[in-house]
Amino acid sequence: MPRRSSRAVPASAAAPVSAPKRRASDRISEASRTGPKKQKYDNTTAKKATKSTAKKSQYFQEEASEESKPSAPKTASHDNPDTSFPASPGASAEVSDATPPKTGLTRPRKPEQAPKRGQKNSQEEEEPSKPAQRRKGGIKANTAASTGGKELWREGVTTGLGPGKEIFIAKPKARDPGSVAYQENALHPNTMLFLQDLNEHNEREWLKAHDADYRASKKDWETFVETLTEEIIEKDGTVPELPVKDLVFRIHRDIRFSKDPTPYKTHFSAAWSRTGKKGPYAAYYVHCQPGSCFVGSGLWMPQADKLALLREDIDRNSHRLKAVLREKEIRREIFDGIADDEEIAVTAFVNHNKESALKTKPKGYDLDNENIQLLRLRSFTIGRPLSDEELLSPNAQERIAALIGIMEPFVTYLNSVVMPDPAQEESGSASEADE
Repeated sequence: MPRRSSRAVPASAAAPVSAPKRRASDRISEASRTGPKKQKYDNTTAKKATKSTAKKSQYFQEEASEESKPSAPKTASHDNPDTSFPASPGASAEVSDATPPKTGLTRPRKPEQAPKRGQKNSQEEEEPSKPAQRRKGGIKANTAASTGGKELWREGVTTGLGPGKEIFIAKPKARDPGSVAYQENALHPNTMLFLQDLNEHNEREWLKAHDADYRASKKDWETFVETLTEEIIEKDGTVPELPVKDLVFRIHRDIRFSKDPTPYKTHFSAAWSRTGKKGPYAAYYVHCQPGSCFVGSGLWMPQADKLALLREDIDRNSHRLKAVLREKEIRREIFDGIADDEEIAVTAFVNHNKESALKTKPKGYDLDNENIQLLRLRSFTIGRPLSDEELLSPNAQERIAALIGIMEPFVTYLNSVVMPDPAQEESGSASEADE
């Protein structure tokens, strides 16, 4: 064995003396004698609680006046800043008015929020609101200034009013009739004036703004047509008494297949036949237009089968139509007093319908046919122009009825060809057999 050294060991180098081991029973008994751990006091928590109670909720503020509410007695909570809760309810109001102590731990004050619905701001209560009165007076002033001379009915016209402002347009009234009263058997001058205005402003917006004038003129024309029907029936007994809606044409145009985009006709018109304004029969026609009024009769652009019947009758019995055209009253009123000559009467009739006539011979007929001028026609009409004064005169219906009586033989001939009665068919077949 090595020999131990006899040198002394310094105390610092000596091994630490180990603590005596403690028994498990000793540790348990010591833990039972020791009380609960003492929690550390947090100064920030107390200060936060003090601030939360000192600040009053902004959602339940009440306007308390010094005169209505007595001052609450001071309590000991003011002397002791560490006190968290007031001693009485009255003290809570005092604490809320006091300024909290300034410390470095205090949070910045939150910005004031807008009052909820039903609550009024104190600044708004002090200043009375007067914008409603200014706006009420400003509407009338601005309306007269900004809308003067503007056609507000036209689409796209601005009124110059700001948002929230309104403008009221007075309901248009019909034109003043003046000293001339509306009558059932005569047209009123305002009807002609309305058609003149419609010719200058043929737009939907304009007619909508002048609806009163349109309705007054339409009613005037319909009453004129209704009373004129009785006069026409006396001249031609084949014309039945029909309601006005079956005689008067609409003022709206069909622009689906037209190059002219104007939406309205610039005239009033009506037709009388055995079936009214529509049907295969020849009709009497009255046209009311400023500067272009006339009375006419006949068949305008008949259907192909009806046109074929007319051409066939002209090729076989042309003397029937020529005899009608040579009548004295027709030559005097319709053809401006031409001579009693067959060729002259035929030429005048052809010139009256040349706009829709064929330039060549119709199919199935020779070019050297003696009645080639009549065979080229596609419309068979006659008419007499009237001045505006004649149509507006008190005896206008008598004048129109007289012209219709003159044109009655022409209409009767056309109906006998395109829509013959059974008796006429039998007589026609008998005459052909005799020939």
